[in-house]
Amino acid sequence: MNTKIFKNLNQHQHDAVSHIKGPSLILAGAGSGKTRVLVHKVQNLIENDISPYSIVMITFTNKAASEMKNRIQAFNPTGESLGYIGTFHAFCAKLLRINGALLGFSNKFVIYDDGDQLALIRKIIKEKGSSKFSPSYFLYRISLAKNELIPPSRYLEVFTDYQAKEVHKIYDAYQKELRKSDALDFDDLLVKVVELFTFHPEILEKYQNRHRYILVDEFQDTNLAQYAITRLLADKYKNITIVGDFSQSIYSFRGADITNLEKFQKDFEKAKVFNLERNYRSSQTILDFAYKIISKNKSHPILHLMSENIQGEEIVFFESDNEQEEAVYITQEIEKMKDEYPYSSFAVLYRTNAQSRIIEEAFLHVGTPYVLVGGTRFYERKEIKDILAYLKLLVNPKDSVARDRAVKIGKKRFEGFAKLYNEIKESYEDFSTEILMEKVFESTNYLDLYSVIDPEDAMRIENIKELKSVAISFPNVVEFLEQVALVESEYFEKEKRGPKDGVKLMTLHQAKGLEFDVVFIVGVEEGILPHSRSIDDYFQLEEERRLFYVGITRARKRLYITYTKRRTIFGRRGEALKSRFLFESEDYVS
Repeated sequence: MNTKIFKNLNQHQHDAVSHIKGPSLILAGAGSGKTRVLVHKVQNLIENDISPYSIVMITFTNKAASEMKNRIQAFNPTGESLGYIGTFHAFCAKLLRINGALLGFSNKFVIYDDGDQLALIRKIIKEKGSSKFSPSYFLYRISLAKNELIPPSRYLEVFTDYQAKEVHKIYDAYQKELRKSDALDFDDLLVKVVELFTFHPEILEKYQNRHRYILVDEFQDTNLAQYAITRLLADKYKNITIVGDFSQSIYSFRGADITNLEKFQKDFEKAKVFNLERNYRSSQTILDFAYKIISKNKSHPILHLMSENIQGEEIVFFESDNEQEEAVYITQEIEKMKDEYPYSSFAVLYRTNAQSRIIEEAFLHVGTPYVLVGGTRFYERKEIKDILAYLKLLVNPKDSVARDRAVKIGKKRFEGFAKLYNEIKESYEDFSTEILMEKVFESTNYLDLYSVIDPEDAMRIENIKELKSVAISFPNVVEFLEQVALVESEYFEKEKRGPKDGVKLMTLHQAKGLEFDVVFIVGVEEGILPHSRSIDDYFQLEEERRLFYVGITRARKRLYITYTKRRTIFGRRGEALKSRFLFESEDYVS
């Protein structure tokens, strides 16, 4: 035994790394060192005379794959590369370049990215007549079907909602166009490998013999197609290790299927289970609160994490009168602690992108540097700029920039807007900003561009509703547009001073995999967290609880939970109710 491989591993990590033959399931809690375990397990396999060429490691991001590859190569005694290390999609593309002819396409097939896919769907919609659904909506529905391995020929057997017939028509035409172009989209890469393995067992056996040891990271994020590929590859020799934390399964809207754990345990019933519950990130106070929250879930294994760190600071629960006071409080607390922690070690997490607006404005007012992670600043979002263009034209029809944008939104929509303008051009000041916005929506049918079923569209709708919240605060449309311009000028001044490493602002989804000394989770209220779309669905409610858990476990030293008595959000002003998740953990809430 090479003792270096097991050095610095705790007992549970040691046991997981030691297991070589047969299936295993590693339940790795947040901050429990799962990457270390995966890397050391590969090293142990190689140390036990297993050829690196027979080992496959599948991850979800190129960044994770690169990190693991570097760490493994650092002390791989053979110098031989692994059979494969990388993402599901890259693995599948590699197989299809070699074997694609068996499925009717060449080894020079092109891979369509998101832009290519949307352009193709726009073309199909135009050819088949206009649709009230957006191209992104069709793409979302098609992607979900492919994740579930449902081809166009079976689509109407599975989906019976009133949009299904139109989706089927576009889906069928989309697949035919891809085939004509010798092209595959990212979902096809998975689907076609399942087809390859299913209809060509000799190919499957070739790869089973080649790749006898399979390790899959972030298993809780796999969809049905990814699970099918994993199961088929591992079925012959059963040397499969899956690693995941089902308390962090938060991507069902992308097709991630938490029931893949049940499938795995049924298909590999002799799998040995290892629990990694030693946390190397957070204080015990934070971990105990996280457990209090997540233990209410019943559909997946729950780990009670124990910390290597001290008990830590008490969690701060702050109730404000409204969202402005909440934003000011967060800003003041960060400014108080900036000498103890650098700005980059703070994170403000929220459930929806629309919530960033009020925080951004509070930071800009004080001069707190921040970085908006994975998002576009509020007034630069497409849907916000569209509506502002219409409102600017109501006030100033000579605004050529606003006019050009409004025309590009759609000819018929602009005709509807022009009719509205002629009706109220002399009296627009008699209407509040909110009413003018409603009149724009009605005259242009602008909201028909988006479907609440598509998560991306739903986010845009929430942003539009948040713009209505600003309208409520500035009922005079001229003052409203001035306020927007002032905020934009502050954005510009911030950028002109040069990029700074500041407080991270991001959604809870974007925070997964990250960690910070100090975390603020804002708007922990009914209708926000859990989201209003999830309240009536038990499984979605559990996912919202997992999302909260992910946010909590991002914090290393300090955690703030904030909520309000009243909130104007998504265009509505009203009483706010503290999240049920906090009532479930009343011991911690004053």
